[in-house]
Amino acid sequence: MTPVRIMGLAGVLAFLWLPARAADPKPDATIKNASIEASVYLDDKIKADNALAADCLAEGRKWIDKNAAEAAADRKQEPDLFKDRGVYSFERKYSERSVVDGRYVSVLRDDYMDTHGAHPNSDVNTILWDTTAKKRISIRPFFTETADNGPTLTAMRKAVVSALNAEKKRRGAGETATAEWYKELKPTLLRIGAVTLAPSTEAGKSSGLTLHYPPYAVGPYAEGQYVVFVPWETLKPYLTAEGAKVFAGARPKGDADDQ
Repeated sequence: MTPVRIMGLAGVLAFLWLPARAADPKPDATIKNASIEASVYLDDKIKADNALAADCLAEGRKWIDKNAAEAAADRKQEPDLFKDRGVYSFERKYSERSVVDGRYVSVLRDDYMDTHGAHPNSDVNTILWDTTAKKRISIRPFFTETADNGPTLTAMRKAVVSALNAEKKRRGAGETATAEWYKELKPTLLRIGAVTLAPSTEAGKSSGLTLHYPPYAVGPYAEGQYVVFVPWETLKPYLTAEGAKVFAGARPKGDADDQ
């Protein structure tokens, strides 16, 4: 057998021995028509909890329906735009961030949107799920008070701004570490940022709060998303008995990289 044939046969055999490529995950809800392509995905850990999966999927389907209606209306008004640039594209992913005390599940909800603007955009929000009550909750049960402009949320905002300033400096974006970019950050539960319970070096505990900000929230689009960490010790004076039960330990070394 000639060297060329030997090399060709070796190549074929090597190809046959390559591991099979993992199939792309199938969406858990989707729509595709002349105006829009939109899909919702749940990760396997969320699917393992029937109540949580049903809650996320119901929300995701409403999100698809809302965007589909808006896309259809836009296409009716500007058909040439869709002819030239194709359909709107949307994608939402629900993924588990942490489980604390075997009860509190933090979920990240990441969105991608392309509506023929100057560039696609993204968004991030969070869900805190109580597996015992089988419903969404806030961080309220962990703190003695969470009044707007109260001591807990005022201390939290101060810690968030400090963490943002440090992260912006690390990225070389210190020029946007200004009150102007932070003006939408308020010491209220609805305006402080999207919160998750950070994992901990101590099993079953949380090391503190991570707050997630999409592009434009605390900096220009080019800076992308920000994730900042507030250690539980900073908020220790404001913890309830339940808060003292779930917070302990330190943030794992790899968690910041993952975020």
